[in-house]
Amino acid sequence: MTKAFRIRSLSPEEAQAAAPALAAVLADCVWGGASVSFMADLTLDEAEAFWRRQATAGDGRAILAAEDDEGVFGVVQVIPAWPPNQPHRSDISKLLVHRRGRRRGAAEALMRAAEDAARAMGRPLMTLDTVTGGAADRLYGKLGWTRVGVIPDFALMPDGALSATTVFYKALRP
Repeated sequence: MTKAFRIRSLSPEEAQAAAPALAAVLADCVWGGASVSFMADLTLDEAEAFWRRQATAGDGRAILAAEDDEGVFGVVQVIPAWPPNQPHRSDISKLLVHRRGRRRGAAEALMRAAEDAARAMGRPLMTLDTVTGGAADRLYGKLGWTRVGVIPDFALMPDGALSATTVFYKALRP
C-alpha cells in the first residue's frame, strides 16, 4: 500500500523552519546523481543555507512541500520572473523528491500544485529546464509541457560529467 502524502505551501517562516528537512531532500537528490545546480561534494550545511536563502528571498515565490507522516520528502518552487516586461511569467525551480518518497506520484502532485500557485500569482506562463532524457524530462512531457529545445553540454552532473538540458514552457488555462 502506498503511504498517503499531502502537498502544502510553506510560508517564509515555515520554509525557514523546514530548511533542515528541505536540505536533506536536496542533498539526497544530489548525492543520488541529480543535476540540480550542485556538485557531489554538497554538504548538508550548504544545502540548508541554500534553503534559508530561498525562504527569505522576498520575491513572492511559492515553496511547496510534499509531506507524509515521516516529514518533508519533496519540494518545488514557483518563482515569479523579475523583469518588468514579464509580469505574466514564472519559473519552476528545484522539483526534488527524496529517494524514500519516489514512485508515489509526489512529483506530479507537486507540479500540479505549482501550476495552481502560478495561477494564483497571476503568472500563466511557466518555464523550466531539466536534464535531457531524465525522469523529470518525461514527467513534464506527460503533464503537457511544451519542449522548446535542447542545449547540449549545458550543465555538469554532480560527478562533473557534462549534460544536455531541455527547456520547457507551459501556458496555463484559467
